[in-house]
Amino acid sequence: MNRELQLADDYIHRTNRIVFLTGKAGTGKTTFLRDLRQNSLKKLAVVAPTGVAAINAGGMTINSFFQLPFGPLLPNSSEKPDSHFSLEKRELLQALELLIIDEISMVRPDTLDRIDLLLRNIKQTEYPFGGVQLLLIGDLSQLSPIIRDEDWSLLRNFYSTPYFFSSLALVKSGYVRIELTEVFRQTDPVFVDLLNQVRQQQISDDALAKLNRQYNPTPKDANDHIVLTTHNRIVQEINGSRLTELKGDLFEYKATIRGEFPPDSHPTDINLQLKVGAQVMFIKNDNSLEKLYFNGKIGHVVRLTPDTVFVQCGTEEKELIVQASEWSNIKYKLEDEKIGESHGW
Repeated sequence: MNRELQLADDYIHRTNRIVFLTGKAGTGKTTFLRDLRQNSLKKLAVVAPTGVAAINAGGMTINSFFQLPFGPLLPNSSEKPDSHFSLEKRELLQALELLIIDEISMVRPDTLDRIDLLLRNIKQTEYPFGGVQLLLIGDLSQLSPIIRDEDWSLLRNFYSTPYFFSSLALVKSGYVRIELTEVFRQTDPVFVDLLNQVRQQQISDDALAKLNRQYNPTPKDANDHIVLTTHNRIVQEINGSRLTELKGDLFEYKATIRGEFPPDSHPTDINLQLKVGAQVMFIKNDNSLEKLYFNGKIGHVVRLTPDTVFVQCGTEEKELIVQASEWSNIKYKLEDEKIGESHGW
């Protein structure tokens, strides 16, 4: 661990302070979360604001875990939001010691305040969040909360911003902010510097000139360009059209689902169709010691067999051998005074 990661680890294991762990992409937030899940002695649960984020974090969605509605949650409400909880859910929350919220930049402040109310009611204490320690992980320069105008018209009477840090409970309790600065994912210092300037919206003339030199108005193969769109339907049409244009045999890889894994939480297509020459992007980090790929890495399919995809990434000499990867849909349950997990795969 570097100094910041060690500091975060010490705060989690030696104190009960709320910690906001932030940092740009590639600084080790996901690795820290994975190691914490495996090694912490605290009774913990991992939640995230969306289904895909929860799958990536190895946890549940916030709304599912706390049985929250999706609309605005007014902090002055006199309702008892835990009145419909089962005995099993109450016992689970009663045992909870550490709540980890990944992708915290997407979480609204009213959601945090409702979690605070639920935990205080369950644990029958006025300590913020019922005395449960929070680890909030995310990057405020990435995804922001999704909030409709009509919802914000109600919530703005209570909150100064739609971001999590405006939560009344969080303001009351305070938190420690730890920023990770060492980038492990990228090794090119010029590229890292460009990313930082764009991220901070303070780009120099020199950096802008470097970016503009990469612009090519007449690319040799426009099909390799990444297209950003607003709807999955458009994505599927573009990908399907590009795949049809490629020559060669079509290979189809079908996912195997065991247990409970709802369709809206699937991280990718159930039936993945590929041809040699297709451009692909990894959507998961390589958790092995080799760290051969990461979420967002792009390459081209160079060979296909019934159970293996061979991918060439840029100028890298070594082909990546890609086989079936396991994703799990987790539910928490109390087992012999410990918080255990049940999985769908």
